[in-house]
Amino acid sequence: MLAVTILGNNSAVPAFGRHPTSQVVTHSGTNYLVDCGEGTQIQMIDYKIRRGRISHIFISHLHGDHYFGLVGLINSFNLLSHKQPLHIFGPAALKEIIELQLRVADTQLCYPLHIHAITSAATLVETDKITIKCFPTTHRIECYGFVFSEKKPSRKLIAEKAKEQDIPFTFYERLKNGEDYTRKDNTIVKNESVTEPGEPGKTYAFCADTKYDESMIPHFKGADMIYHETTYLDNLRERAESRFSFNYQAGGNTREKSRSEKVIDRPFQQ
Repeated sequence: MLAVTILGNNSAVPAFGRHPTSQVVTHSGTNYLVDCGEGTQIQMIDYKIRRGRISHIFISHLHGDHYFGLVGLINSFNLLSHKQPLHIFGPAALKEIIELQLRVADTQLCYPLHIHAITSAATLVETDKITIKCFPTTHRIECYGFVFSEKKPSRKLIAEKAKEQDIPFTFYERLKNGEDYTRKDNTIVKNESVTEPGEPGKTYAFCADTKYDESMIPHFKGADMIYHETTYLDNLRERAESRFSFNYQAGGNTREKSRSEKVIDRPFQQ
């Protein structure tokens, strides 16, 4: 299951009931944090997000509403005796910022911290269950979006047919991985006779802050869900353009969408 929980999704200035950007993508028991604006830790508590399951954090860009909560979270992990290695991906300058803050506070972390610089479109994480990639967006400063893609799941076992073929239970996992079963008399039970294709994996794209730019489409074409953030309506079009807010073409006219119109506040599940 791939699920997305929105912790913050509104303008840069926090207010009552409104938090800067942050969200958690959950897959196979692992939480991936995307951006970390102020208030992220409180929102994680409110949404019952288990911090101990966060091993990777992805920072889209270095505007404060997308990462000012990060050093506080790093420190909280330390105070809570976190042991799991933490991998942080973001623009190259992020490493210098974090190391400066830890150094002036004389903070000695009790867990391994790995900070990875993003400089272009790339595959950031590759496991047997998920692939996480980044791509550049069009913003005032260096900025990246992220694409989370489930790997194609194993085949679905048809238990009744496997039993009819006297295939031992201990071989079931290998059937799911596509193997044929060979009997003691060397006859072969073909995999497709006792399994069926699994459901296709889901793909989620976080597009960060960006203007309308069709050159990004190949990076997330075919995604099951795409998330954009914007701030301004039509009456503030000039300000939106000057600040590189997202816009799109509709009927030949450029139109701004409010950030509230793009909120996704329910888990996206397979």
